[in-house]
Amino acid sequence: MSASFPRLMPRVALLAALVATPVISFAQIPAASSARSIPNEVEQADARITRLIAKAEDHFKKGKLNLEDSKREQARDEFDKAVDTILESGFDVRASQKVQVFYLELVERIYREEVPLQAPAVPNNSAVLVAQNTQDPKPVPPSIVGFRDQKFEPSPLDELSKLVLTREETEVTDADVKALEDAAGNVNFAFTLNPLIQGYIKYYQGRGRSTMENGLRKSGRYMKLARTIFAQEGVPADVTWLGQVESAWKEKAYSSAAASGLWQFIPGTGRAYGLKQTAYIDERNSFEQATRASARHLKDLAKRYNGNWELAMGAYNTGAGNIDRAIARAGTANFWMIYPYIAQETRNYVPNILAVILIAKNPEKYGFKGIKPEPPMVYDIVQVPTVTSLQLIADASDTTVDHIRSLNPELKRDTTPRGDAYNVRIPAGRANSLLKRISPDKRETARVISVAPGEDLQNVAGRTGLSVAQLQAMNAGVDLKSTTKLVVPNSNVKLTRWVRAKGEAETTTPALSRTKARKGDTIRKIAGAHNLDANDLARLNGIPADSELRAGQEVKLPGAPAPSRRR
Repeated sequence: MSASFPRLMPRVALLAALVATPVISFAQIPAASSARSIPNEVEQADARITRLIAKAEDHFKKGKLNLEDSKREQARDEFDKAVDTILESGFDVRASQKVQVFYLELVERIYREEVPLQAPAVPNNSAVLVAQNTQDPKPVPPSIVGFRDQKFEPSPLDELSKLVLTREETEVTDADVKALEDAAGNVNFAFTLNPLIQGYIKYYQGRGRSTMENGLRKSGRYMKLARTIFAQEGVPADVTWLGQVESAWKEKAYSSAAASGLWQFIPGTGRAYGLKQTAYIDERNSFEQATRASARHLKDLAKRYNGNWELAMGAYNTGAGNIDRAIARAGTANFWMIYPYIAQETRNYVPNILAVILIAKNPEKYGFKGIKPEPPMVYDIVQVPTVTSLQLIADASDTTVDHIRSLNPELKRDTTPRGDAYNVRIPAGRANSLLKRISPDKRETARVISVAPGEDLQNVAGRTGLSVAQLQAMNAGVDLKSTTKLVVPNSNVKLTRWVRAKGEAETTTPALSRTKARKGDTIRKIAGAHNLDANDLARLNGIPADSELRAGQEVKLPGAPAPSRRR
C-alpha cells in the first residue's frame, strides 16, 4: 500500500494554508473549527424540515395501511423508506431537535407496528421521547410474561458527534508527518493521510487514553471472529477497527439514532442485511450475524465508491445518500474534499478510525505499553427447540442465566425464539453436558435441580414430591455418585431442602479465600493466575468469565489462599 501526504495543499478545501514550518496548525483547517463557520443543511429554513417530516410521515402511513391489509413486505418497505427519508436527507439528525424528536418517535412507532406483542412501559418522565398517535389513540396491548428489561450502554458515537480537538491536539510537527507516512505503510488498505489523523492520535494519547486502552483490551474478545468474517467477505482486516469507534466493543451499545450492537445498525439497514428483529430477538446485537452483515455492508459501500474505503466508512456512518450529495457538491469523490459538506460526526468519524487503526497496529510506539487483549470468546453451540427456557439452558450447562445472556446478547426474552429450533451459545466444553440428556420434546417442560453429596433417588423423590419412577424415566442411566444435577418436570415440584439424618457423615464446606481484582482483570485471567478452572470460578462468583472487573472488586477463590502467578 502506498499513501501520499502532500506537505503543502493550498488548494485543498480542508487545508486553506499549510505553511512549511516545524509546526502545522489545524486552526487553518475549516474542519477543525468544529464546522461552526461552515453552514450545513440543518441551518436551512424550517420549511424544509416541515416538508421532510411530512414526506417521512406519508411513508409511515402507507406502511401502516399495508400492514392492516396483511401486506407485510410492502409495509416493511414503506417503513424503511420513512426512516431513509430522514437519514438520507442531508440533515444531521442530532443537530436539529425537531428532526431528532420526530426521528426517534418514528423509529419507536415502526417498532410497535412490526412487533405489536411487546408493550412498552409508559414513562413517568414527560421529557422521555415516546411515540404516540394522538390522532387515533389505541389501547396498549398487555405485556407478555417472560420479557426482561434489556440493559443497553451508551454508544460512543453520540459523544463523537460533539468532539472538538484542542489547540494542542491540532498542532502537527514535521516529525509527526514523517511518522504518519511510515505507519501508513503497515495498513492493508489505501487511504490519504491528513493532519487530522494525527490530531486524533494525540487525543487518544491524552484525554482519550482510557477509551483507547479499554478498546485495545476488549477488542481481543471479538477481533479473531471479526477478522475471520471480514476476510471471508473480502474486506480488509484492518477495517475491523471500525467496531471500536462504533461501539467501543459493547455488545449492547445503543445510540440516539436507534443504532444498536457492536456494529451499530439502525433497524432498516439491519433488516436490509438479513438481521432479524422480532419480539424475541434482535440480531443487531449478535456476534456472528451482525459482524457478517457489517462486512457485507462495508463491501457494498466500497464497491459503490470504487474501492475508496474512506468514503465507504463515511457512508457507513452517515448513509450513502449523504456522501453522494457531498460528492456532487465537491465535484470529486475524495473524502477530504467533501469534508465541508458532511455532518460533523462524520467529519470526526473517518480520521478517528484511521487513528485507531494506526495505534492498534503498533500500540507501544504510541505509548500504550503492556496492554494485553482479553482472550477470544470461546463457546459451544447447541440446538434447542422452540421457546426453551434460558434458565433450563443455564442449569443444564452448569452456569448462570446472566452468562448465557452474555453469550447470546441478541436474545430479548427469558426463552429462545418461538417457532423454530435455535442455535444457542453455551460455555465451552458444555456441549456434551446435561443438556444432551434432556430430550427435545421435554425441554419446554423440564428443569434441572441440584443434588447433595450422598443423596439417592429416594431422598430426592421425598423432598421434591416426585416418584422414583419419574426420576428414573427422566434420568435414565445416570449415576448419582458422578453427578450433582438431575432433570425433573418443571411443575408440581417441591424443592424442599434435604437435611442429612443424624448420625450420617457430615460433609465439610470448603473454605473460601478472597483476592482483589486489578484494572483490566477478568474472572478468566484471575483463574489462570491461581491455577483454577475459569468456569468454576465464574459460577462461584456469579460473574461471566470474560466480563471486565472493577479495580479493587473482591473475587472469591475456593480453598485456602494459594500461591499466585500474578506479578
